[in-house]
Amino acid sequence: MKFSELLWQDTEHIFEACWENPFVQGIGKGELPKASLVHYVKQDFEYLNAMIKAKAIGVTKCTSREDMIMFKDTIDFVLNSETHPHHNLCEQAGVAYEELQGYALAPASQHYVLHMLHHAEKGTLGDVIAVTLACPWVYLNVGERLMKEVEPDGSHPFNDWIRFYGDREEREMYKYIDRLDELAETAAEEEKQRWRTLFMEGCQLEYMFFEDAYHAKDWPFARTLTGGEKSNAK
Repeated sequence: MKFSELLWQDTEHIFEACWENPFVQGIGKGELPKASLVHYVKQDFEYLNAMIKAKAIGVTKCTSREDMIMFKDTIDFVLNSETHPHHNLCEQAGVAYEELQGYALAPASQHYVLHMLHHAEKGTLGDVIAVTLACPWVYLNVGERLMKEVEPDGSHPFNDWIRFYGDREEREMYKYIDRLDELAETAAEEEKQRWRTLFMEGCQLEYMFFEDAYHAKDWPFARTLTGGEKSNAK
């Protein structure tokens, strides 16, 4: 059994929970509250900034240019292409994309970002791949399932979002899966167990991200410092 197949066995139930989450189902039905869309874009903009940083850290763990190119291509993709689904959600919410940038992270998103960057910085090449793999894998899964079940067209409010994640010909994610499978062939059992844990935690945090977006969950009290200044800590 390939290592990636083991990852899937570990987390298939979480993938199913992500699919059934009301935010994902709302995307499919074309019905989501404005507050959910706004919260999602605010958080995802900052999360993707952190993903870029984690992938940049990954470059420093590489010993081959092939691996460096893999990370570089993802950074280019996130910077230049993954704004497209954000624009789709902003259009449906009636809010300019620029108005939703630069906000402090909500609790679950903050934990996700700190978790990802910590393990990327302190870990190995395999750690970087494992801790960043849940996001593209979960989105590919829900995107492909939405394409199949909804069959969206231009009249669907979230057609662009669904097609972005579910209808791309090239899947950069598979390069990371293949590379992690290669690394697992010679990795110690302790290291492989760590990768499994990092991936599972990432999948759970993806679920929490959808859940928090749907309910627009934020800090329970205003993040205002004594004197009236607004905290901008990420």
